[in-house]
Amino acid sequence: MAVRETTPVSSVGRLMLRPMRAVATPTVERAIDAILGGPLPEAVAESLVEHRVAERIAGVVLERTDFEQAAASALESPRAEQLVRQILASPALDRILRSPEFEQQLGQVLASPQVRAALARQSTSLAAETVASVRRRAVGLDDAAERGPRRLLHRAPRPWSEQGGSFRYAGVATRGAALAIDAAVVSLIFLIGASFVGLVSSLVGQLRPAWLIGVIGGASWLVLVIAYFVGFWTWRGQTPGMMLLGLRVARDVDGTPPGFGRSVLRYVGYVLSWIALFIGFIWVAFDSRKQGWHDKIAGTVVVRRSG
Repeated sequence: MAVRETTPVSSVGRLMLRPMRAVATPTVERAIDAILGGPLPEAVAESLVEHRVAERIAGVVLERTDFEQAAASALESPRAEQLVRQILASPALDRILRSPEFEQQLGQVLASPQVRAALARQSTSLAAETVASVRRRAVGLDDAAERGPRRLLHRAPRPWSEQGGSFRYAGVATRGAALAIDAAVVSLIFLIGASFVGLVSSLVGQLRPAWLIGVIGGASWLVLVIAYFVGFWTWRGQTPGMMLLGLRVARDVDGTPPGFGRSVLRYVGYVLSWIALFIGFIWVAFDSRKQGWHDKIAGTVVVRRSG
């Protein structure tokens, strides 16, 4: 025969309320106020800090919990995806993004000196990495293009001893890449100038006869090219394309810039190398000092920093 519970529910409730009523008496309240008003709370807090209780508890929690897995599980859950979609589709978020206050704050953040400096550093770093990558690829192509001629002639490239080994002769690939960059720069300058002249002539009347326009255009192109190359070689031994590739033209005797006279002779050698079906340029791959015909005519070499 089953034994029934003899204690009524109301009796159980009264038993649970007795400790609460005991604590709620005025005597206990005064005791608690005295404890909280005394030095005990400060002493407990100092003891917790001194014994680094919070850090120890946090360490145990971190050791026993895989937060990365928990976070990944939470982010991959359907509930999290649904919540993100609800937030993105909520009208409140749309009102916030379209509010004038948000646009003003966003404009202030983007116009701040810190953001501009960070973007400038990022752009500079990207440009430097791009240029460094182009240089490495060009140097690799130098070795690949010259491997066959070296094997054919049983000849190794000579170091540039005049500079103590800190420089090396530039090969056909790096020099070709620099020349291509310079050709693009010259073409851009010529197109800008031709556009300006065309705009002015449309206002004051076109030149006649037509052949005169062609002569002036060809002469202008030739003068621009000569001034570009001879001017940069004379000024600092580098054109903009050579600057990007880390190259420079130097006299083969002392490593100084070639000067105006040698720069003119070097450009004449450029023309001769071009007339000879580019053989003067290709000769760089066969020469031990990597000199083209234009270099031999002007007594110059093209070098790059080693490493």
